[in-house]
Amino acid sequence: MRLRNKPWAEQLIQEHPELISVNPTDMAGKWQTKFAQVQPIELELGSGKGKFIIEKAQKNPQINYLAMEVQTAALGMILKRQIELQLPNLQLLQANGRDINSLFAREEITKLYLNFSDPWPKTRHTKRRLTAPNFLEQYQDILLAPGNIEFKTDNQGLFEYSLVSCNNFGMKFDEVLLDLHQSERATANITTEYEEKFSKKGQPIYFLAAHFK
Repeated sequence: MRLRNKPWAEQLIQEHPELISVNPTDMAGKWQTKFAQVQPIELELGSGKGKFIIEKAQKNPQINYLAMEVQTAALGMILKRQIELQLPNLQLLQANGRDINSLFAREEITKLYLNFSDPWPKTRHTKRRLTAPNFLEQYQDILLAPGNIEFKTDNQGLFEYSLVSCNNFGMKFDEVLLDLHQSERATANITTEYEEKFSKKGQPIYFLAAHFK
């Protein structure tokens, strides 16, 4: 979801290198140094305005969180909140996920969250979907075994594609839900801004949790 330009965002990002890493290709294997304590690191790929990852960090101080986003406007909004909150277990990074294994060392990340990724509906764009085999291969490399992934979407086509892709890659499904908000998991579910918008319209939210065998 493309946000409107925020003229102040780029300057804010430049002023806070202690909270955000820009094009962090030199950080692979060093992410623990950005946090107050050495703890498991969980990554959200595509954090949007940051509601999900901020709430995760607030509720789980025993885990370190990385909010990865490419849009300057979105990152500026997350950073603004983090400047206020100063959560010691939250760091931001601005980068594109195409070559994610160049940003992290092998088994550096404990868990990966894919929330409402771009569905790339056209067949010629299949390889751009974040659950395509070329991405799964990279996730398997950076994730600590067993390599846990959680995925949420409102797009049925992307969900069905993701189920097939993960299955064909040899992943094991821990949970598959066709309507997350009507499930037992709903009470503990942390929503994104995008998720709240579409669930209010009655759109079911699809969910899967899986790991590499």
